[in-house]
Amino acid sequence: MGSKNKLKRFRENETFSNVYQPTREALTTNIFSFKGKWNKEVFKNNNPIVLELGCGKGEYSVELARRYPEKNFIGIDIKGSRFWRGAKTAIEENLPNVAFLRTQIELIEMCFAANEVDEIWITFPDPQIKYKRTKHRLTNAEFLARYKNILKSEGVVNLKTDSEFMHGYTLGLLHGAGHKVLYANHNVYRNEGAPDVVTAIQTFYESQYLEQNKPITYIKFQIK
Repeated sequence: MGSKNKLKRFRENETFSNVYQPTREALTTNIFSFKGKWNKEVFKNNNPIVLELGCGKGEYSVELARRYPEKNFIGIDIKGSRFWRGAKTAIEENLPNVAFLRTQIELIEMCFAANEVDEIWITFPDPQIKYKRTKHRLTNAEFLARYKNILKSEGVVNLKTDSEFMHGYTLGLLHGAGHKVLYANHNVYRNEGAPDVVTAIQTFYESQYLEQNKPITYIKFQIK
């Protein structure tokens, strides 16, 4: 994507009512006004809040919002030029239950209060395979601790990935730490019993993986 297109999308994001772009200073000094108030100030209801971390173009967040109007969805990514598409689609379709937040995942506790989030989706994250990149894996122990701090007591996390490495790494970590694995499948499109929400929604890249016969894995778990 050219730099002119990126700048155009950044400018357009600033005009979208469903896009929130707090500065790092606002988050680190704890003055982000929507922390603990997403339902009251943004969605104007008390419906469950579901996050998609590393939402990319926002395809999953938007489709979840279409299918589940009784829930509120927030797509989170540091690259606003990516989720511009999802935010624009949500506005065009008048979807009031989906928003987008531009920030780094490691700052998530500064964006949401304790017990504010009901569910988290992590869809096709970078597996960060090299050992020195372990700290950047979105399911490492440090990130799980962050998620626990904002999730409700019965809140769940969903990991959907094409990376067998990420699937195996996460399962091993979950079992080793005593977290509760509710469902795990190494090929959701080949094995029966996969939840509909997992197989009914596909991102652009996911459809390409499937054309290449690449297995899509899925884990649903609770953090102890």
